[in-house]
Amino acid sequence: MKKTAFFSALRGFSSFLLFFLMVGFVVSCCMLLFLNVLSDEMGLIYNSDNIAEAAKITFLNVLIITVLFKTADFIRRKIMVDKPVKIITEATEKIMNGDFSVRIKPMHGSGMEGFNKVGEAINSMAEELSSVETLRTDFIANVSHEMKTPLAVMQNYGTLLQTPNLSEEKRNEYAKAITDASRRLADMMTNILKLNRLENQQIYPNLTTFDLGEQLCESLLQYESTWERKNIEIETDIAEGVSVSADAELLSLVWNNLFSNAFKFTENGGRVSLTLKADESYATVKISDTGCGMSAEVGAHIFEKFYQGDTSHATQGNGLGLALVKRVVDIMQGEIGVESAVGVGTTFTVRIRRAENELEEAR
Repeated sequence: MKKTAFFSALRGFSSFLLFFLMVGFVVSCCMLLFLNVLSDEMGLIYNSDNIAEAAKITFLNVLIITVLFKTADFIRRKIMVDKPVKIITEATEKIMNGDFSVRIKPMHGSGMEGFNKVGEAINSMAEELSSVETLRTDFIANVSHEMKTPLAVMQNYGTLLQTPNLSEEKRNEYAKAITDASRRLADMMTNILKLNRLENQQIYPNLTTFDLGEQLCESLLQYESTWERKNIEIETDIAEGVSVSADAELLSLVWNNLFSNAFKFTENGGRVSLTLKADESYATVKISDTGCGMSAEVGAHIFEKFYQGDTSHATQGNGLGLALVKRVVDIMQGEIGVESAVGVGTTFTVRIRRAENELEEAR
């Protein structure tokens, strides 16, 4: 601390000495020029006494000017530099310590424009960090909550499996419950990893041109056993020859999640519809069901992580599917929307950009 104060004092003295020499040089040059002109014009002759007296006065003037200017510069720095720097430094230290609520107020006065720009940037950073911290906290809380249920199921049924003289039927039932819970837990971890990679731009779309109708049919056929078991009517209206330029693997996540939701929320004897239309720029896919539907309030949150509007079906999912869908569609620079009514059903509409070569041929 003493060493720092010593070097600070040394820098201050060096700055004062440099400024003193500069002022002395300028004043001396001006004085000599003035005396030479005065001597030439008026024929004055200076002796040693006059020069010594002038030197003393000049030195005193230089010293006074230096002190005045350095004092003014010191006050200016304290008000216009050190004070704003102190405010900004204190704010950044609070942010480093985790206080993201700190904000730097605009500083008024001449020359504060640059500091205000720095303050605005720090305020924006603090606001963004606060949002990220809230999302991180909510994400951890939601993950912990979602993991508790399957882990509790596995623990409870694992304990029941240890019951002596357990019948084969009960043993199979408990084993199936453990398998289903572990599968749900594994699916949740898989979706979390996928969503994390998508949100952190670690997955880059591998754009290829393919027939969208064929991909939709393949995705739909994966649920054939489900619609047969629940006696669900299937309606399709798929335009032929509709190609898109997209990442086929990522886009299949969209259809699989939307079909999964449609069949999950559609009761026995209901209906699921698939429509594919195309215009010059986009292919439009609509997946509809006659399920329980949802309110406008629920519809406004369905693309959020871990959000589940219908808690009666919560054991069948983890609230990450539609968050994945939204992120994939955004990466594809597409659009997704939802229309729903309670007791009527839900329709998801996805618009994907068509293949460039197909558009060229159409023109």
